[in-house]
Amino acid sequence: MLTAGPAKKVSIYVGEEHKYHGQSLYSAILDFLFYHGISGASVIRGVAGFGADHHLHTTRIEVLTADLPMKVEFIESAHKVEEVLPKLQELAGTGLIEIQDTMVIKPAEVEKKKAPQQPLPPLKREGKAKLMRIFIGENDKWRDRPLHKALVESMRANEIAGATVYQGILGYGANRRIHKDSALHLSHDRPVMLSVVDTEEKLQAFFPILDGMVQQGLVVLSDVDIIKYTHNFAAVERRKEVRS
Repeated sequence: MLTAGPAKKVSIYVGEEHKYHGQSLYSAILDFLFYHGISGASVIRGVAGFGADHHLHTTRIEVLTADLPMKVEFIESAHKVEEVLPKLQELAGTGLIEIQDTMVIKPAEVEKKKAPQQPLPPLKREGKAKLMRIFIGENDKWRDRPLHKALVESMRANEIAGATVYQGILGYGANRRIHKDSALHLSHDRPVMLSVVDTEEKLQAFFPILDGMVQQGLVVLSDVDIIKYTHNFAAVERRKEVRS
């Protein structure tokens, strides 16, 4: 395993079409490194380059060759590089091998697999709350922004438990004008309803903000019974502890 301290960085330059026993050469080099315990390696595909033969390799359309330059690069301890270098020289053939001294500041770590956890039983919560429904038009604005989006963002900022926006296909309001979703009508001011559930105290505290945002619309309140099943309730409680 690679550790912090002095190390060697090895770069091997070959052509994309170079082969080794019928296999792409860069792929054969990568397999060799993998099965000989090298800590990690990367293959980088170039877009242009030339080698000892001074033949230009490029992705430009007017050049027919697709033999682009490939670089296989890895970092390893000096003794490990010395161990694999003879075979790398054989594999590289006409390619170029470059070795540089380098310093590993922080080696990569293997991600530890978490032990499987037994599923927790669902937690059932019951209680009383208020359902607030807000009826507005799709084209209603607040400070040049769609009102329904601004309301949702405002509720989230004020820690309202949750809100859902529903888009209607037909309706009318105080002005008695029909709003409908139809390709034959130029108006797309369809009815929109926001459904919000939280405690009465939280909603009452939000009313002054709501009054300032909704200039024309209908707001209704209803009593509701909450029956909530939470499967990951342990994580929910942890998030609450962090916020508090």
